[in-house]
Amino acid sequence: MDRPPPPTVSSLDLDRYLGTWYEIARLPMRHEPPDYTDISASYSRQPDGTIRVDNRAFNGEGELEESTGVATFADAAEPGRLEVTFLPEGLRWIPFTKGDYWILRVDDGYRTALVGSPDYAYLWLLHREPELDAATRDTFLAYARSLGYSLEKLVHTPHTGRRTA
Repeated sequence: MDRPPPPTVSSLDLDRYLGTWYEIARLPMRHEPPDYTDISASYSRQPDGTIRVDNRAFNGEGELEESTGVATFADAAEPGRLEVTFLPEGLRWIPFTKGDYWILRVDDGYRTALVGSPDYAYLWLLHREPELDAATRDTFLAYARSLGYSLEKLVHTPHTGRRTA
């Protein structure tokens, strides 16, 4: 069954979105095993207009894992649609190596965000702090469900107090 892609935010204040976000929950993915903890992503503007993405997490052995990528706007008319690549700079020209990073919802204070992929395979609930109150979490997840994301396999990210950012 083909579904239309989910709607993204109609406006985005990039300066307010930049900074560090903590992963509260996600749908499973191969490059983020379920035993990873303390996952964070920091976004910063680069001189060429792209966005630097610094992801950090502790793996199952408690070792810090880091990856750096670059995000670009996929469509100037759609401010919530970005593409991200973590390939080395010399390989970023290769087709089909960018992942969709669609901002589905951001609260007015830019404290909580819901990000997903247009094929409904990936979803992240992000917050500016490692902990998020249950009411806000449930509201954002209910919105994801209303868009058509299946949350049965949702992974709630543990935060142990170790800081990755």
